[in-house]
Amino acid sequence: MHNPMDFSGRTVLVTGGGKGVGRGISERFLAAGADVAICGRNPPDSLPAAGGREAFFVACDVRRHEQLQALVTAVIERCGRLDVLVNNAGGAPHAEAATASPRFHESIIALNLTSALHAAQLANSVMQQQEDGGSIINIASVSTIRPSPGTAAYGAAKAGLVNLGHSLAVEWGPKVRINAIIAGLVETEQSHLHYGDAEGVAAVGRTIPLGRMAVPGDIGDACLFLASPLASYISGSSIAVHGGGEKPAFLQAANAGTGA
Repeated sequence: MHNPMDFSGRTVLVTGGGKGVGRGISERFLAAGADVAICGRNPPDSLPAAGGREAFFVACDVRRHEQLQALVTAVIERCGRLDVLVNNAGGAPHAEAATASPRFHESIIALNLTSALHAAQLANSVMQQQEDGGSIINIASVSTIRPSPGTAAYGAAKAGLVNLGHSLAVEWGPKVRINAIIAGLVETEQSHLHYGDAEGVAAVGRTIPLGRMAVPGDIGDACLFLASPLASYISGSSIAVHGGGEKPAFLQAANAGTGA
């Protein structure tokens, strides 16, 4: 019986696939036998590798449409096909919405939303010509479904990314499936910038129902599922990979039943 998680002979493109969540995604697909292309403005210190396989890197600023075109062309020239696109590149520094510049907001939306639309367009043009089509996975955030103070433009862009997938699934089916992963807090090499030292990371993890933050491979596992035949009837959907979410803040303040 064919293993539905065997991606041998398949080509996967992971934007921002050299570090953090993107690296975890890349390594999961490599371990499953796929040929994996990654992109970024600068090459990573080391290429993702797993299962005796190594990703290949193409320099690309995903905010530049002509560079995205060159990226997809390079992948097709090397591998001959494109089966999975993971729109992972994104992020935002903390900035107060009241004082951030229009240029800053435009840049955040370009990185987290517009670039994914352009990459999806280019991937779709290839996938529609393939007999078995393809799969596009957009990496969103819990900022999609809750307030995102300090990163308001980012949260809005990620919410737009989820809605974009709903629309594209209708336009591009049945050949191409589009889904989103709503990722929760993920422990990466940059976690200390957001949560502090190891004690801070552990303390944040204890606020999550499953008792820890995600690791990049957790997001990679969800991507493997959505790109596999096991998800062949899943399109226009979003999957929350957030360990159960966040406890409502009011529970900390309520005193019902305490005798107060």
